[in-house]
Amino acid sequence: MGRKGEDLACKYLKKHRYKIVKRNYVTPFGEADIVAFKDGYYCFVEVKARASDVYGLPSQAVTEAKRQRYRMIAKFFCTERREEVPCRYDVASVLDGEIEYFEGAFE
Repeated sequence: MGRKGEDLACKYLKKHRYKIVKRNYVTPFGEADIVAFKDGYYCFVEVKARASDVYGLPSQAVTEAKRQRYRMIAKFFCTERREEVPCRYDVASVLDGEIEYFEGAFE
């Protein structure tokens, strides 16, 4: 389910003119599902996929702990690349094969 959700999110991003920089980017702070670039921003994308909404919408599963990890991952990424580029945190919510994309889902 997770891999299919990521594939769908990448297809969506490419269609909307994002450049995929990394998939499954692993750092000491955790993993970012997708790192993309568009309009001068690095977009760190958390993909949440579910077959049904019995336990809530996929996007609701992005906890504060996950948000904090993504902030640290972004700092690590920019430090590693020696770049000072604005970062944005997006969520791709995949429910039963349909994607809903949230730009700037959290700060």
